[in-house]
Amino acid sequence: MSERTFTLDEAHELLPVLESLLRQAIGGKKQIEEIDKEFKEIAHRVFLTGGMLLPLVRLARRKAEREKTAQQIKDAVSEINATGVQVKDLDIGLLDFPCQMDGRTVLLCWKLGEKQITHWHGLEEGFAGRKPVDERIPRVRPRRQT
Repeated sequence: MSERTFTLDEAHELLPVLESLLRQAIGGKKQIEEIDKEFKEIAHRVFLTGGMLLPLVRLARRKAEREKTAQQIKDAVSEINATGVQVKDLDIGLLDFPCQMDGRTVLLCWKLGEKQITHWHGLEEGFAGRKPVDERIPRVRPRRQT
């Protein structure tokens, strides 16, 4: 896990790119679920009928599609993680941005569909422990004195 921390402004700056990557991953996850459902239905039909002629070319194509999509999901999630942001839940589109507050690390919490980051939680609290962003959350990095 990255040691990078974000201010609120830095996290907001990254949101458009991260949202796009997150949407790609979520779309891919849905596509894989559809393919898996299709495979399960075929297996069930084979079981019920005691066997049947399978559309092997189509199934091989769908399997290759699934593998390619799985790699695209991994790539999108890896790209998000490489920024230092944590993907917490692909089902609801949940991202956490590590942030320093009062000398400790907390997580700025953003859910797909929210216009901006408005909540944070402690490392152990999770989504259910979200609290509104307040003045303790740094918005910008202090300038270094030279």
